[in-house]
Amino acid sequence: MRKQRLNTFFDHIRIFRGLMVRKTFWVVLFTDIVLIAVSHVLAYAVRFDFELFSQSNRIIGLFPFFVAVKIPVFYIFGLYRGMWRYTSITDLLNIFKAVCVSSGFIIMSVLYLNRFEGFSRSVFFMDGVFCFLLVCAHRGVIRYVLEDGEMFKWLPYRIKTNRQIRRLLLVGAGAAAEKVIREVRDNHGVPYEVVGLVDDDYRKQGLKIHGIPVLGKTVDLKESALRVSAEEILITIASATGEQMKRLVDICRETALPFKVLPSMGEIIKGRLSVSAIREVDYRDLLGRPVVSLDQEKIGSLITGRTIMVTGAGGSIGSELCKQLVRYAPGKLILLDAAEENLYKLQMELHHTIGFHNYIAVLAKIQNESLLDALFEEHAPSMVLHAAAYKHVPLIELNPWEAVSNNIQATKCLLDVVARHNIERFVLVSTDKAVRPTNVMGASKRLTEMLMLSHSKRGRGTSFMAVRFGNVLGSSGSVVPLFRQQIAQGGPVTVTHPDVTRYFMSIDEAAQLILQAATMGSGGEIFILKMGQPVKIANLARDLVKLMGYEPDVDIKIIYQGLRPGEKLYEELITEGEGIVPTAHKKIMVLQSNGQANRVGEDVLSELFDCSMRYDARGIKDALRRIIPEYQPDKHADAVIKITTNIDSSQLVV
Repeated sequence: MRKQRLNTFFDHIRIFRGLMVRKTFWVVLFTDIVLIAVSHVLAYAVRFDFELFSQSNRIIGLFPFFVAVKIPVFYIFGLYRGMWRYTSITDLLNIFKAVCVSSGFIIMSVLYLNRFEGFSRSVFFMDGVFCFLLVCAHRGVIRYVLEDGEMFKWLPYRIKTNRQIRRLLLVGAGAAAEKVIREVRDNHGVPYEVVGLVDDDYRKQGLKIHGIPVLGKTVDLKESALRVSAEEILITIASATGEQMKRLVDICRETALPFKVLPSMGEIIKGRLSVSAIREVDYRDLLGRPVVSLDQEKIGSLITGRTIMVTGAGGSIGSELCKQLVRYAPGKLILLDAAEENLYKLQMELHHTIGFHNYIAVLAKIQNESLLDALFEEHAPSMVLHAAAYKHVPLIELNPWEAVSNNIQATKCLLDVVARHNIERFVLVSTDKAVRPTNVMGASKRLTEMLMLSHSKRGRGTSFMAVRFGNVLGSSGSVVPLFRQQIAQGGPVTVTHPDVTRYFMSIDEAAQLILQAATMGSGGEIFILKMGQPVKIANLARDLVKLMGYEPDVDIKIIYQGLRPGEKLYEELITEGEGIVPTAHKKIMVLQSNGQANRVGEDVLSELFDCSMRYDARGIKDALRRIIPEYQPDKHADAVIKITTNIDSSQLVV
C-alpha cells in the first residue's frame, strides 16, 4: 500500500512536470488567477452596491489566500489536464466539484480563524457562484474558438487545412445526426461542413442541433438542399426499416446529389459510428434487417478458452464464423479448407487485420479421414462448425458427382470422426434448398441433415445439430455481386424469371445466429433462422440499378433468361412432416423431424458413392430419390448434362 501511494505521488510529479513545459498550461493558469480575482471583486461589488473603496483592504488581503486554495484544488480535480477543445458535461461537473470544495474549504477556514468577524458571509457564496460561471465560460470560449471555422479562419490550425470542404445535408435529426455534427466539428481532417438537417418529426421543425437548423421534412429534401447549396447528402437514420430506406433513397435520387449512409445499427453497437465509417447505400440497407440480439454469456461459455474447428473456413460463411468466434476469445481455432487462396486470405486477415494468432490453418479435404483423426487427437476441439460445401446450384447440377463427394461423403466422414472422438458439439450449416429439393445441391444438403440426425439417434456423447437458412447477401455465388458487375458494365442485368423469389440475410447476421443456435441444441435439432419476407429477385435488380444512379429499363435493361437447371421459383424453409417449434430466441425456430433419418442405409449410400465414382449422373439422382422421397429432380437438367458436359462419354452415364 505504501509503495502504491509513492507510485501515485511520483505519477503526479511526472504529470505536473509535463504540464509545466506546455505554454497552454501557463496561459490557462494565468487566466484562472485573473478569473479568481474578478469573481472575488464581483462578489464584493454586488454585496456592497459597487462601493469597493471601503472594502479594498479585505479584498486585497483575502485574494492571495483564495488563489493559494483554489489553484491546487483545480489541479487536483484535473482542470489543467483536459483538452478544452473537447469540453463536455463531465468537464463542467469537475469544475463544479472543484469550486464547491475550494469555496467550502475557504469558508471553513475563515469560520475557524475569526468566526466571520468583519466579513460578510454572502460574499463567499457569491464568490463561488461567480468563479464557477467564469471558469466554465472560459473553457466554453476555448472550445467555441477552436471549433468555429468561419469566424476564426486566422487561427494557425485552420491555415494548415488546405482542402475542399463539401457542404453536407443530413437526413434525420436524431442522436446519430448529433454525433455526426460533433465529429465533423471536432475532426478537422473530415472534409465536410454540415449545413442543415431534414426530419419528418414535426416537433423538430425549426429547431437546431449545435446551431445547425432543421430545414424541413424529408419530402422537401430537394428544396432544402437548394436553399443551403448542399453538395452531398448523408442518411443518418440508423434504425430505418427496409421500406423506409427505399423511400429515402428515392427522395435522395431526386436531388441529383451524391448520397451516403451511416453504418447499420449493428455496426453502431460495435462502436463503429464515425464519419470515417460513412459508406455508400448498400442493398443490405434496403433489406432493413433488425439488430440480432445474442446471449453473449452462453456463447462465450461455449467458445472462450476452447478449441473450435471450422470447416470451409475460407468461404463466405466460414470466414465470417471465424471472425465472430474471435470476439469470444477462443483458446484456438482450427481452420480447415481445401481452397488455398481462401484459406490464405483468412489467415492473413486474422493475423494482421484482427490481430488473432491462436489458429492452425489446415489445407486439406474433409474426406481425408486419417488426417481428421490426427487433428482431433492432437487438438481435441470442443465444437465443430461444418460450413464446407459446394452450393452453386447450376454447377452442381452439371457435376452431381462433386456434390456427392464434397457435400455427402465429406460430411459422413466428418460425422464419423466427430462421433469417434466424442466431440461436445457438431453444427451443420444447411440451406433452405434442402426443403423439397429439385436440384442435386439441395438433395445433397438434405441428405447431410439426415446423416446428422442418424448419428444423433445413436445416443453417443456428441450433440449433433443443423442450422438451416436462405441466401446470404455478398456470399460467394450471391446475385448481388453479379448484378453490380453487370450494372457497372452498362447492363443488361440478367434475371432468371420475373416471379422468382428468395430469402436473404446478411453474412454477419447468419454467423451470429449460427453461434446462438449452437448454444441451444441438446442433440438432433434442425434449427431454422427467421428470414423475414422473401424478396423478388426482379425487384432486387431494380433497386440495385437505382442505387447505382441509373433508371431501370431506361439506362440499364433488365432481361429474363428463364430458370436455370435445378432452380425453383421460390424456396421453402420447412418440408412435409416437419413442424416448427419456437425457441427462447425470437429469430430462431427448431424443426421436428419426420423420422426419415432412420431409413438411410449403408447399402444405398454405397450405391450412391459408387455412382459418383463412375460419374453416373442418372444413377446419382436415382439413388438420391430413393433416399429422399420428396426429391423431384429437374428433368430438363438431365438433357443439359448430356449436351454440355466435357467428360468423355465412356465415363458418363446419363
